[in-house]
Amino acid sequence: MCVLCNGGKKEGNTDRRMSAGLIKHNILLLTSPRLGSFLLTFSTINRLLMKNLLFAALCLMTSLTLAQSAWTPANMMSYKRLGAVAISQDGRHIAFTVADARMNADQSDFLTHVWVSTAGGPPAQWTFGDKSCNSPQFSPDGQYLSFRSSRDTEGASQLYRVRLTGGEAEQLTKETDNINDYAWSPDGKSIAFTMNDSAAVRIKKDKKEKTDWQVVDKFDNAQLFVLSLTKNKEGKYPVRQLTNGPYHVTGMAWSPDSQTIAFAHQDGSWANAWPSSNISTVSANGGPIKALVTDAGLDGGPVYSPDGLNIAYQTSRGDLDWASKQSYRVIPAQGGKPVDIAASYDESPTGGPWWSADGKNLLFTEGYHTSSHLYSVPSSGGGKPVKLSTHAKGLMSAMSVSRKGDIAYIFQDTETPAEVYAASVTAMQGKKISNVHGDFMVNQPVSKSEVISWKSKDGKYSIEGIVTYPQGYQKGKKVPLILNVHGGPAGVFTETYTGQSSPYPIQAFAANGYAVLRANPRGSSGYGTEFRRANHRDWGFNDYEDLMAGVDKLINDGVVHPDSLVVTGWSYGGYMTSMIVTKTNRFKAAMAGAPVTNLMSFNGTADIPDFLPSYFDKEFWDDPAVYAKHSAMFNIKNAVTPTLVIHGLNDERVPPEQGFQLHRALQRRGVPTQMVVYPRQPHGFQEPKFIQNVGDRTMGWFDQYMRKRVSPPKGTTLESKR
Repeated sequence: MCVLCNGGKKEGNTDRRMSAGLIKHNILLLTSPRLGSFLLTFSTINRLLMKNLLFAALCLMTSLTLAQSAWTPANMMSYKRLGAVAISQDGRHIAFTVADARMNADQSDFLTHVWVSTAGGPPAQWTFGDKSCNSPQFSPDGQYLSFRSSRDTEGASQLYRVRLTGGEAEQLTKETDNINDYAWSPDGKSIAFTMNDSAAVRIKKDKKEKTDWQVVDKFDNAQLFVLSLTKNKEGKYPVRQLTNGPYHVTGMAWSPDSQTIAFAHQDGSWANAWPSSNISTVSANGGPIKALVTDAGLDGGPVYSPDGLNIAYQTSRGDLDWASKQSYRVIPAQGGKPVDIAASYDESPTGGPWWSADGKNLLFTEGYHTSSHLYSVPSSGGGKPVKLSTHAKGLMSAMSVSRKGDIAYIFQDTETPAEVYAASVTAMQGKKISNVHGDFMVNQPVSKSEVISWKSKDGKYSIEGIVTYPQGYQKGKKVPLILNVHGGPAGVFTETYTGQSSPYPIQAFAANGYAVLRANPRGSSGYGTEFRRANHRDWGFNDYEDLMAGVDKLINDGVVHPDSLVVTGWSYGGYMTSMIVTKTNRFKAAMAGAPVTNLMSFNGTADIPDFLPSYFDKEFWDDPAVYAKHSAMFNIKNAVTPTLVIHGLNDERVPPEQGFQLHRALQRRGVPTQMVVYPRQPHGFQEPKFIQNVGDRTMGWFDQYMRKRVSPPKGTTLESKR
């Protein structure tokens, strides 16, 4: 049931209670012994009361404005998260999701709802209620908006649709498991979707009977289903299962005639299985599965050409390296020899492919240094990619493309909040559609950020980073620095808005007097395959030197004080943080988030056991020396830096034992340390109270030790400056 409600009632009651309190307070003041025998008439009291109330209201408004104008982790949690952009095939409607942090006495989550803009007009909220609604799509004829939600179920996410002319949302599925990915058929008569069939029922039963043991590496794989939008005799929308193979379906695409579905699948649902991804086809009415692409490495993301004769897909072309090199191929829909599409600059597309209306080109998005762009490349295999987007800085993401070339996307830069924009492939100057953040921190200036570069110590590369200056920074004044290291290692710091909520609240750091350097050392994406693979068998060494060279640049430029440095990072950034504290004592404090600290034990406990052998060429039992050399735990005797360790207890990517090893070793060495673990949290934290707490705790840790000087204990081999 679609609930249309006015969320202002509770706020109104609060306002009335506040007014009553102010009146009581004023009466107490007026009758206080301090006033002696001063007598007031009732009308005088009323006039004074109104003046006092007005003054108090103005003071309250001023205090609220000042409170919001302070960049703090708490205030930054009011930043709304945009995502899941969808444009209708005629380009008339644009849907997107807005997620608000819900941080009540017994809640800590993000409530997501769907908004819709029509004909470029102001968007309106389309879904309501206390259950999230996400994954919006439009029916091919533009009559319906569909979405996923658990609003009427006991936790399982189902499919819904609602007419764009208004009315109640209709629940289309009543499955026992979550609906995952889904796609409308071009004729609008069916919806294909993936689901982990029967997993929820079995898990619930096993828990109840206390037989819920788990066989390691046995996965609940998603299969492919089709929902008919024609009701059967029982008045239900029938569902047909199309696959039941020993694989996990990761995506699907309909043929233009709605008769066939191409789908990608891999050996299991865990991240380690990506090199096994292949593509098959099946009739939408059911029948035998036909293998289409069975090459080694990743092959996935199939998309039919407008005429249905060909399928474009993303491929690693047999390359199994985890610092992946990917491109596109086009294969005849009935099978045959694929055509290689010209490689892009970074060889790592992030969105697409989408076919142009005439089928002559493929569109895709890809990162370029600290930005990202939309490109076009001939689908015939000739030519080179051409950049279509025109922005000089900033980041475009979550792109949706209609069949006639209309596009909708999210755009942001370091000083401008994310909003939804509309354009077309022939007119890329985007029009701003949403104004979700129009009232976010309106009274607070955003600290300036800029991209800087420096030469690597070995002279091989030009390294880039984004530096955010402290609020009110004056050139020539030396300030404290937070070195922030990204994850990956093939991650990249991009020009995202620095005021968004995050375990690293950049604007809060800047408001507290810190400059923040977010560097992209060798191994980062966005700079080409050679650069991305330049840390091969070299974690924590030349990439470390790249980071230190960036810090030295800011010191030499007179921006940063050399005795006021702290460092932090998450995942691979946590790995680098743990390595940094074993290599130098130049940092006064560190925060290691979800850090990889022991490559040997990590390889045996993480959900990606092929990852490190890809970077280091061998298993740890075949080359233990290289694993030890590049692990903080085998060099921990050098560490003296006070270190805060943060870890989620449900982290399968970097299991908590990695953080415990670092914390216990530092503790036994007498190095100041604290470890904080967060229940339920996977590798990336999901609960807003915890996200805020990490920001608050990190800033408090840095502030505490910036006022202290820690001397290295005897027996260490640390460099004093490097």
